[in-house]
Amino acid sequence: MTGAAQRAGFWGVLALRDFRLLWTGDAVSGIGNGVTTVVLPLVALRELDASSFQIGVLASAVWLPWLIVGLPAGAWIDRLPRRPIMMIANAACALLFASLAIAGFLEAMTYGHLLLVALLTGTATVFFQAAYHSYLPTVLAEADLVEGNSKIQGAEAATRVIGPSVGGLVVATVGLAAGLVVDAFTFAFCFVCIWLIRVQETVHRGQNQREPLRRQIALGLRFVAGDPYLRSIVVYGTLLNFGLTGYTTIQIVFLEKTVGVGEFGLGLLLAIAGVGGIVGSMIARPLGRRFGTARSVLICQLVTGPFILLAPLTTYGAGLFWFCIGGMVMVAGVVSCNVVLGSFRQSYCPPDRLGRVVATSMFLLHSSIPLGALTAGYLGDAVGPRGTMWIMACLIAPCGLVLLLGPLRGIRDLPSRPAISLR
Repeated sequence: MTGAAQRAGFWGVLALRDFRLLWTGDAVSGIGNGVTTVVLPLVALRELDASSFQIGVLASAVWLPWLIVGLPAGAWIDRLPRRPIMMIANAACALLFASLAIAGFLEAMTYGHLLLVALLTGTATVFFQAAYHSYLPTVLAEADLVEGNSKIQGAEAATRVIGPSVGGLVVATVGLAAGLVVDAFTFAFCFVCIWLIRVQETVHRGQNQREPLRRQIALGLRFVAGDPYLRSIVVYGTLLNFGLTGYTTIQIVFLEKTVGVGEFGLGLLLAIAGVGGIVGSMIARPLGRRFGTARSVLICQLVTGPFILLAPLTTYGAGLFWFCIGGMVMVAGVVSCNVVLGSFRQSYCPPDRLGRVVATSMFLLHSSIPLGALTAGYLGDAVGPRGTMWIMACLIAPCGLVLLLGPLRGIRDLPSRPAISLR
């Protein structure tokens, strides 16, 4: 692990070469993901005439691997070096999106091909995300984790602004297949950045290697379920992810078919709503210092969550304001919480168990995502896109109450060490 950052004004932890490479690679890959959020649904809608339910199936396929390999992935990652895992995952995603781009240029795209790529890239993402979040303490000291996560969340928020707008522009000017080329390139770029990292990673062996995989998975589940803070956060995140996934699954169908927005306008609207993520990443640390980390999480969720109820009011013209402001404020609250809670988990869990705890948390958090996407797809056909937007917004708005009812209510700051042992 590197020492505390030699801060240089604005740059902070970005002055550290290895963190800068990790951050840059993930940021560029995030732009590609933002492009894909526009391109893939439009390919299904325009080229393959997919229904709302098929869009929901496609969205759920990306997250389904979390339910299948999410738990064993964490145990494997605790046994293996994390950097090679991230490199392999990025190489796989680059090749898979390149195959879609080639099919698009040859006019040979099929829904089955889209679905297969969604499943396989989702599987690669399981391993990348579990390894990535467990790898961050390797390139940053514990004192720098909040700042590092703030920088990462800020970059992710910025890519949510840049990616969809680039995607809309690419589709409007050179076509759908070109957007898939952009995504393939960004994963290849991330691969190179991670390959250039120099820090020597410590792989925690010994007892982990001797324990059966099933026992390691059970230990991770028991630790998350038995810790009151992690348990509360996971329940909150699971409910929030269900509503958010349903919302994001139907929003493109809603904006294009119900509101009548074109591809460039669609990308621009998603980008404007994504500005909230940049704001959220910027306010996380000041709010944590002013009110305490636990209280700042509660404030963000309880204040910003209800704004999502404005989004279903969207109409063409001036009524687009409701989509922008509702999404922007809600995303700001979610990202601000993610900065604090991500840093909390990384410093709270023992280093040699972090991989399985991250994967277990993500398994539980992501378990509701395929269900949210499928539910939104079904409701889109049953009650229409606007009705589905209302249902999902009503699910998202009160999620902060789960945290209010948990142990965060009675403390100022989140603890730095668990009260229970993983063993």
